[in-house]
Formats: sequence, structure tokens, C-alpha cells
Amino acid sequence: MPKPNLAIANNPLKTKMDLANAVKQLCDPLVPYFSPNGALVDIGPTFSRTSQRVAQLEAFARPLWGLAPLLGGGGSWEHWDIYIRGITSGTDTGNREYWGDVGSCDQRQVELAALALTLLLATEHSWGQLDERGKAGLASWIAQTNKQDTVDTNWLFFRVLVNMALMKVGAEYDKDMMQRDLKRLDEFYLSDGWYKDGDTDQMDYYIPFAFHFYSLIYAKIMENVDPVRSATYKERAVRFAQDFIHWFGTDGEALVFGRSLTYRFAQSSFWGALAFAGVEAMPWGVIKGLLLRNLRWWFKQPIFTAEGILTIGYSYPNLIMAESYNAPGSPYWALKSFLPLALSDDHPFWQAEELPLPVLEPKSVQKEARMILCREASGKNVFAYTSGQHAGFEPAHTAAKYAKFAYSNLFGFSVPKGNFGLEQGAYDNNLALAEKDNLYRTRRKCEKIQVEDTFIYSLWKPWNNVKVETWIVPGAPWHVRIHRIQTERELDLAEGGFALPKEMSIYEGYSEKDFLVNDRGVAAFLPWGGTGIKSLLGEMNGEFIHAEPNTNLVHPHTMIPTLRGVLEPGTHWIASAVFAYTQLDNAKKAYEQVPELQAAGNRISVKAGETGETLIELEMLRHVRNNMMRI
Repeated sequence: MPKPNLAIANNPLKTKMDLANAVKQLCDPLVPYFSPNGALVDIGPTFSRTSQRVAQLEAFARPLWGLAPLLGGGGSWEHWDIYIRGITSGTDTGNREYWGDVGSCDQRQVELAALALTLLLATEHSWGQLDERGKAGLASWIAQTNKQDTVDTNWLFFRVLVNMALMKVGAEYDKDMMQRDLKRLDEFYLSDGWYKDGDTDQMDYYIPFAFHFYSLIYAKIMENVDPVRSATYKERAVRFAQDFIHWFGTDGEALVFGRSLTYRFAQSSFWGALAFAGVEAMPWGVIKGLLLRNLRWWFKQPIFTAEGILTIGYSYPNLIMAESYNAPGSPYWALKSFLPLALSDDHPFWQAEELPLPVLEPKSVQKEARMILCREASGKNVFAYTSGQHAGFEPAHTAAKYAKFAYSNLFGFSVPKGNFGLEQGAYDNNLALAEKDNLYRTRRKCEKIQVEDTFIYSLWKPWNNVKVETWIVPGAPWHVRIHRIQTERELDLAEGGFALPKEMSIYEGYSEKDFLVNDRGVAAFLPWGGTGIKSLLGEMNGEFIHAEPNTNLVHPHTMIPTLRGVLEPGTHWIASAVFAYTQLDNAKKAYEQVPELQAAGNRISVKAGETGETLIELEMLRHVRNNMMRI
């Protein structure tokens, strides 16, 4: 496995100077891979859905998300002359390294945003170092986006940034287009600081590292030109911060959820954007800690090649989880987290003492995101219980990235290598159904959802004549899932818990007593922690499914505690209690405190961790009374 970039792994990441060095440590390894005229960077043989030239433009542009703040905040990079040469060549229609014309809904529209940021933050280092021909070429090239259609999502912000940059350097810009784009972006706003990313049910990291990130840049740079909108953006960011803080554990690991996770430490760019815009949504020391702990965690992971180049993947190189738009240079989007480098040394963000994660409520109901988050008492392990999220288009493994029942910052989640068999499917935190053919289907798009303070409900159909209603009762370290399955087909059923890493080294010193398998459930207790699943209703058998390697985003080799059963045509009730815990000393004791189903009056009480009771329909109540099983 590739080793961590040792230089950056040893960087303490405490001061502004440390972060400035981190940008250099990330960008220095790219230097040998620039083209002769500097406009293209070729760092890998894999392909995305765009052309090779545009992919090499992407690898050129994305480091600017870190280099622009570095230079704008008074820093330097000894290789900066390559970028001046590359910008001149890439925007010159007569140069052999010309980036090509900007088309409609073109990947170039994404990458020109980094050029715009460079003009905004490091004007003298970019615009100021170009000759008149170079200035004319750059202004003309990025302005092409005003003549083209763009994707009706956060992409509209790219055009906003371009027009802001053209305005700043005194070039011709499209004021009307900028206002239309800003108005349309406001239509994506929901409430409580949440947006949706276009015509979709997807509310993931694109809200903090796109909508809020770009709007906070706008709010800072345009606060005197457009004070009302700037104030609105800041207010929304303050509200969002109160929810987003729950996505992080005490050691910096963030919730593993959604698409584009190869952008890695862009997860924490929102906190840097708050600092850039001067928005003290919480004490500066808390904001600083959220950013720096996340960066430190990432730079301890094996995410680099031997040369120090970022790979595609999550906590290790992994093309299986990648999107079709992930080219070799895509991961450098992560450099957005270095935006605070644009701030002066005496800014309160840099002067503040880093503070630990505050003690947070054990449960956070985030209705716009259609999820409820819970955390272990230690604060290290964060769980998100979800229903109803679905990307409007189909990124790779969309069901795995949005529609599982639970997600975690430490256990991660798995994506399938195929749907033949449970090993290929890697169905952690899923209910997988097969029509006696070993080809499994799981929840993907929900037809109905309901998010309450104590449970989440969804209705979904893996086949037209199979209807599944799911209630998730959140908690930590236990949560409960209840399914009402109406089927006209004979089905095999498998319900998975959290995937546990199974690197052989962790088995040393452990015996069969640390693996519990019986006709009611299955669990394992290993140095990394414990996971398990128990059946509360229904005839189910427990076993470990040894998933295909490299299916889990965090751990390359995992096993999944799973309950299996068979369903005849008809109506069935299934209830399972799912366990995940990272404090090994107390894991077995915690596992003994299994949740209970109790029937009282017209209510079903489900006690799971810190959560209380929830109302399940009367038919379920009768079923529980007739089949009550207390483990």
C-alpha cells in the first residue's frame, strides 16, 4: 500500500506557516509532471469521462485552490513561474497547449473557477505578472462561460466567480448574468442553512464545500458591493455550522457519506471559508480545531503515491468508489481547505488557541438533510441514519452512497463490486433482497419518507410487487431497524450491520470467544472495536460475510455481520438491533445492553442508546404482542 507523504504526515499543522508548508508539500511533487509550456499536468494513466487534455487542465487548475490563498496571504512558492507560463499558453488559441474553447456544460467551466479565485486573491501574482497579450487571452478565455449554458446546480457559482474576477481586474464582465445566476442559486435554498444541489434529493458535502464555500467567498469580496446578499450568505452559514459540526468526531474524522469523497479534506473547507469571510459561527478556536484536526487525520492516511501525489480514493487508493468525472488531478479539489491562508497573520483565526470539539448533544435531527446523527459518548464515532436521499443523476454506486440505513465516520461504508452474492455486494447497513438467484437489490430511491425526532420512516420498492416499509430508530452504540415487507415473490433476505476491518494483524491474540455467532445474531470484538447485529423479530440466522477487498472506503478488507432469512410470498415483519462501538474495553458490556421492543397501549417503545420511543402502526403492535422476543 502507498505510504503517507512523510513530509506532510510530520507537519504539525498548527500555525499559518505550517499550513503554508503543507500547500507546498502537496504541490511540489507535481512540478516534474507539467508540460513543456506549463499548461497541462499529466499525473496518471486513468481516465474520466472528459478528454485527456481537459483532465490535464484539471490537474493544472485544482492546486490553485491552495496556491492562490497562499500567495494572496503573503506567502510564496518557488515554482510559481510555471503557472504564469501555463496560463499564458493555455489561453492562447495559437499555442499547442491551448486548453480549448469552453463549451456548454463543459468540465472547463469547473476548472476556470480556480483561475478566477487566483485573480481574486492573488491579483498581483497572476494578473499583475501577465503581459497585455496574456491578460487579454485569460480574460477572453474565462469569459467564454458567459456565452454558454451551464449545469443547473452549484456550477452556477463558477460563473459568478468568473464575473467577480473579471470585474476586479477591470475586464469586461456580464453583470446581468451574475445576477441571474445568483437569483437561481437562491432558489436552491431550503432552510436551516441547507441547500439542495439542483433538482435532486441530494444533500451531502456539496452543501458545505460548494454552496457555502463559494457564497462565503462572495460574501467577503462583495460585502460592500452587495451587502444584503452578503449578510444573507453569512447568516445561512452560521445556521448550517450548528448542524455540520455534528458530522465530525473528536479526532477529526468526518462522516463518510455521499459522492465525490475522493475530494477528501475538502470536507473541512467550510470551516476555513467561515474564517475567510469573518463569520464567527462559533468560537474561533473551535473553528480552527475542526479544520486542523481533519487535515491532520487525512495526512496520516496512505492517500499518496510514492512521489507524494494524491491518489483517487478515500482513505487509501481505490478506483472502485470513484465517480466517472474523477480524473487523476481531481483529488486536488481538496486544497480548498487552505483558504484561510489568504488571511493576515494577525487575523483572530490565526491568533486563536485551537480548541477541542465541544461536548455535543448525543443526537442531532437534521430534517432538511433527511438524517438523524448520533455519537458515541466518547464523541469519536459519529453515526448518520438516513432516508430519502437520492442524487438526481446517477453517480457510481448511488444506492451505496446515499441510501444505506446508517453511515459512520470510522466504520465508513462499502460500495459493491457487483450484485452477485453478498460478498460482491458488500451490503453493510443494508437490507438486501434476492429472488432466489443470488442477485441482490437494496433500497435506492424512496417513494415516501418521514423524519421525526425519534425515528425515520421510508417506503421503497425493490420490485414493483415488493413493498418495503422501514423504520429506523437511531441511537449509539445500538440502533434498531424495523421492516414491514409485502412480497409476491419468494425472496432471500440479508440484513447487514457495520463493516469491521479484518486485516490479519488485528487477529493476533484473539480467539473464537471474541466472535459470537448463533441463531439470533452475530458479533465480533477486536482491537479496533466491536460490531454486531441481533434479530428482534423474525427467523434469522447470523453469519459474517467476508466482503470483496477494497469495497469499504475506509478499510480495504472487511467482514460484515449479517442476518439471513427466507421470505415466502406474503407480509412479514423483521426487526433488527445493530451494534457498533470503538471502545473495546467496554464493547462486550455494551453489547449486552440490547435494545428492546415493548408493546404498551397503542405504542411500540424501542429503547436504543439515548433515544426514546416511537409510534409504529397498530398492525405492527399486534404482531409484536403475539411474537415478543426479548434477547
